[in-house]
Amino acid sequence: MVGGGVFDVASTTRPMASVMPKGVQWVKQAAASFQPEDNQVTLKDGTTLTYEVLIVAPGIRLAWEKIIGLEATLGKHGVTSNYRVDLAPYTWELVQQVKAGRAIFTQPPMPIKCAGAPQKSMYLACDHWLRAGVLGDIEVEFRNAGPVLFGVADYVPALMEYIQKYGIGLELGSNLVAVDGPAQVAVFQTAEGEISRSFDMMHVVPPQVAPQFLADSPLAAPSGFTDVDQHTLQHVRYPNIFGLGDGGSMPNAKTAAAARKQAPVVAVNALRQLDGKGPTAGYDGYGSCPLTVERGKIVLAEFGYGGKLAPSFPTWLIDGTKANRLSWMLKADFLPWLYWNGMLKGREWLAGPGGLIAQ
Repeated sequence: MVGGGVFDVASTTRPMASVMPKGVQWVKQAAASFQPEDNQVTLKDGTTLTYEVLIVAPGIRLAWEKIIGLEATLGKHGVTSNYRVDLAPYTWELVQQVKAGRAIFTQPPMPIKCAGAPQKSMYLACDHWLRAGVLGDIEVEFRNAGPVLFGVADYVPALMEYIQKYGIGLELGSNLVAVDGPAQVAVFQTAEGEISRSFDMMHVVPPQVAPQFLADSPLAAPSGFTDVDQHTLQHVRYPNIFGLGDGGSMPNAKTAAAARKQAPVVAVNALRQLDGKGPTAGYDGYGSCPLTVERGKIVLAEFGYGGKLAPSFPTWLIDGTKANRLSWMLKADFLPWLYWNGMLKGREWLAGPGGLIAQ
């Protein structure tokens, strides 16, 4: 939304201290390693914390360094990314500046947080160029390392309508591997080998991996993420450890909506663990990706494990498989309020610890 000129970046950020819950001890140190056999976490400064129950929620790491030359050119030479808060305003600057030439939008291999974000930035840019009367002079390419436009097939037809409306060149199986910023040339790995593409603007989504301290720990699955049961979110080897959010090994879409649904499940099961009981709450893989296809309209993708559709509203109100104005109001007005006043304050009115499993 910032990169598309809808929000001001200042409205999307707050100091950590302002959202810290009351009654907790905030330890201002990074975690360095885990000793689950001793119920300990070692911090960067060498001190240790002990626990009865541990909830691991470190998120996912943006691995900018995996694309050769990218870090040196971010924020200049027409190279930007909405995945960094300081660069999102530069995206909007570029969108307003570009009147002709080639604009490339990239997407790396999964997993990434908010799988729709690479497309969202592109659609909002195209919508601006269309309204400004310059879209016909701009060659837009969406280069996606994956084999499909979006991982849940039910939403693809609506998205393809916008791909065609904006005249976007869709290139699947095309992974960004290197950038020469001053020359404005990008190199992509494809099935046919490496190809180079010149650009006037490029929006890059970085590859994403588990945080290194987690990947190197006894808590990690082969993927590097916290190795948990995908339903109970309890660690598969250490019953007093739970995983939550983008840092978990669950095969769900890594979205804020997923974390919002996971939190009550972890809360219930962690409290039961403290009482010496087994988990009873289950997570169904819910994730949501509001795909902003134009200013004022959104395709509201909601789905669970296996790509099963999981709409929050009746289809007569919001049909998530079609672009909808009500979905835009939900994302632009309600969800930010819910984030600041619900999620970050531990209040959840809409997502209980559902999916109860028999014990």
